[in-house]
Formats: sequence, C-alpha cells, structure tokens
Amino acid sequence: MLYRTLGRTNETVSAIGVGGWHIGLPKVPEETGIAIVREAIDRGINFLDNSWDYNEGASEIRMGKALKGGYRDRAFLMTKIDGRSKKEATRQLEESLRRLEVDTIDLVQHHEILRFEDPHRIFDQEGAHAALLEAKATGKIRYIGFTGHKDPHIHLHMLAVAAEYGFTFDTVQMPLNVMDAHYRSFQHLVLPELVKHNIGVLGMKSMANGILLKSATATPVECLHYALNLPTSVVITGMDSMEMLDQACEAVESFVPMGPDEVASLLERTAKAASRGEFEPFKTSSIFDATAQNPQWLGEEPQRVQQLMP
Repeated sequence: MLYRTLGRTNETVSAIGVGGWHIGLPKVPEETGIAIVREAIDRGINFLDNSWDYNEGASEIRMGKALKGGYRDRAFLMTKIDGRSKKEATRQLEESLRRLEVDTIDLVQHHEILRFEDPHRIFDQEGAHAALLEAKATGKIRYIGFTGHKDPHIHLHMLAVAAEYGFTFDTVQMPLNVMDAHYRSFQHLVLPELVKHNIGVLGMKSMANGILLKSATATPVECLHYALNLPTSVVITGMDSMEMLDQACEAVESFVPMGPDEVASLLERTAKAASRGEFEPFKTSSIFDATAQNPQWLGEEPQRVQQLMP
C-alpha cells in the first residue's frame, strides 16, 4: 500500500480510501459491506469515507460493525454532515457517532457545499461550524473539512469565507478525474490553493460511479492512476464487491508517477468527451445533489436572516 501525509495534520493515510456510499447500497448484502471494509484494512487501506446521509444510515451502521474487533485502531475514520445550522449539525453528528459506535471520529466534513450561500450559513454564529468546533473541543472529532462536487468557484468561495473567519480547513474533498481537467476544473482552480496552504486533498469521483467509463476513453486503472498522480492525499473510490477492492489495490500496486507525455496522451483521449461535462453529471445536473432533494437536512436559516423577512 502507498501512504501519504494528510496535509498539515501529519496523519499518515493510504493513497486509496474506501468509499462509504457503496458499502451500504441495498444491492450489497450487509455481510459483504462489512467484509469489504475489513479486507481493505487488512490489505493496508486505512482511510474510510462515509456520510450521515448515505443509504439512510446503513453505510455508517455497517462501517461501525466492521470496525469492531480491533479494526477501529487501524483506521482513519471520516464522515460528513449536511446540517447548516448548529442545531441540525449537532443532531447529525451525534447520530453518526451512535451509528459508527465510536467516541471519536477522526475527520468530519461539511457535506455538499453546492451553493454560494452555504459558507455563510455554516460560519454564522448559529451555524454548523460552531457545532464542529465544540465537538472538536470535547474530543468527539479531530479534524474538520468540507466537500462538494458542483463548481470549483464555490469551493474557492468556501475557502475565502473560512479565511474571513480566521479558519483553515484540514481537508477538502472534490472531483479529480481525467475529465475534470477539461471542464469546470477543480484540478486547475482549487487544487493549487490547497497545495499552497497544505490542506489535505481528498479526490473523489475518479470514475464517477462508472459514468466516466461509458465514454470508452480510459480504463478504470488509468482513471485511478491519473487521480493518484495528482497531489492527492487520498483518492476515495467506491467498492461494492471484492473485485472492486482488488481493482483499487491493483491500481496502487502498479502505480508509478506519470510523465508529462503520458498525462498529455490521456488528456488528449478524454478531451472531446469531457468538453461539455456530459460524463460529469454531478457538475451539470442535480442527480448527485442529495441535499437538493432533501432540503430539510440543512436545518433552519439563521435567525438574523429570518428577522429580515417581511
């Protein structure tokens, strides 16, 4: 297994991480989801991704079961919350702690930063960030990050608002793949800022749940190699079977840094298919936007905003 440092945290994490959504899918038997997590840890993968909203909690419940029997001590555990208010974020975090059956979560991230208003709600005095800071102070969480898949400019806005409040995130999660380089690119716009400030880079959607592969321009291993070749701390990839775990491990074992010509050749192959975002629907549609379909997860708007309304 290849290991890297998670930004300025000095935590050592596996370059490949287990995606939490897939292990809780209804089509995946619970025992299979648990076995995937344990086998991944046994094979050296220590970074575990999850979210409060994945599969109505099934993903966290299965991961909690998988971490019993000493596996928790060998894992760097991350989950995400959707709440924008302090009250809702606290509720979701407490639920995640119960489902995962742990006292401390290594990393909690503000999930689906998709709207330009999200940062202002989160950093409001009644916002979700206050909840995470309190949780960190009491030892319930260790690090704080955020995720999003819609637009790199929204990521930059989140970083800017955080800076206004004197806060620097420990991690940022975003799409990094062979097509992102051509369209509304997180790689070109956000990645340099994260490297500059030594923020841990969590790459996701290297294959976009297989959608990128439908373009027939890159293989699964090429997709993983490209993401690994970027200055990522972790490339999170979905695994709904032992075969997918094997594929991820194979990609790590066969990875060598890609030269400029190799990168250019791969990008040339994907340029046409990537030009309009067709194979990155998480950027161009609301299909991947769970909070858009469940706005109640976000919680109430800040009182100061409500008071302005007629």
